[in-house]
Amino acid sequence: MKYIFKILVIALAISSCSNPRLYYWGSNGETTKYEELTYQNYDKQTTESICELVCLYEDMVSHPGGKRGVVPPGIYAEYGYLLFLPSTAEAFEKHATKRQRKLFANSDYSTYFPQKGEEMLKKEMELYPESKKFIEPLLNRLTGN
Repeated sequence: MKYIFKILVIALAISSCSNPRLYYWGSNGETTKYEELTYQNYDKQTTESICELVCLYEDMVSHPGGKRGVVPPGIYAEYGYLLFLPSTAEAFEKHATKRQRKLFANSDYSTYFPQKGEEMLKKEMELYPESKKFIEPLLNRLTGN
C-alpha cells in the first residue's frame, strides 16, 4: 500500500509537469519568437526587425493557436499600434522581402497599414473588453477623433 501511494504521487507529479500553452506566441520552444523579436526591435531597432515583427504579428493574428485558440492579450493592440506608425509603412515599403510582402494583398502600405492598425485595435477591445479603457483614447488620438 505504501509503494502504491508513492507511485501515485510520483505519477501525479510527472503528469503535472507538462505545460500546455494557452496562447501561441510564435514558436513552441523555451524562448518564443515573439520574445526574441520584440526584444530585438526595442533594443536595437532596424528596418529589418520592424519587417520581421510585422510578419510575426500577422502570423499570430492569422493563425491563433495554443490551448485557447485565440490571439494572446495585447497582441492586437501592439500590432495595431505598430501599423499606425508611419515609420512602419516606410520600412516595410523599402526593406521587406518578397516573402514578407506576400502576406499582404495591398501594396500601398502607407494607407493599408493604418487601416489595418485601426482594425486590430478594435479587435483588441472586442476580444478583451477590459482593454477598452486604454485602447479607446489611444485609437481616438491616432485617428484624430
